[in-house]
Amino acid sequence: MIIGLHHAQITIPVGTEEEGKRFYCGILGLAEKEKPESLKGRGGFWLEVGDQEVHVGTEEGFDRLTTKAHLAYQVDDISHWRSVLGRHDIQIIEGVPIPGFDRFEFRDPFGNRVEMIQKVSDE
Repeated sequence: MIIGLHHAQITIPVGTEEEGKRFYCGILGLAEKEKPESLKGRGGFWLEVGDQEVHVGTEEGFDRLTTKAHLAYQVDDISHWRSVLGRHDIQIIEGVPIPGFDRFEFRDPFGNRVEMIQKVSDE
């Protein structure tokens, strides 16, 4: 039986970890989690997202702009995130509406698709 989701992984180009940390830790405010010693030589970094983890690995030869694959971060103030991303000149992409949710998408500096989603009251 599957009991939960331990982590999800995205990738960024090899050698861009510092830029990735500036975006994910600096702009999005996610906390970095120390990787186990046995994995530190593989590049990338890990993030804490609530009680879950996002592992940011490194990978070459992949066009991230061509995939629908993405992470959706659940938020409690989606207008705040529209403002934060706007201040950093990150283009907001309006998503297809889903009943009961407000959401939008954007691409991180490496082309990864990212979604911000907030549950709204059922009216």
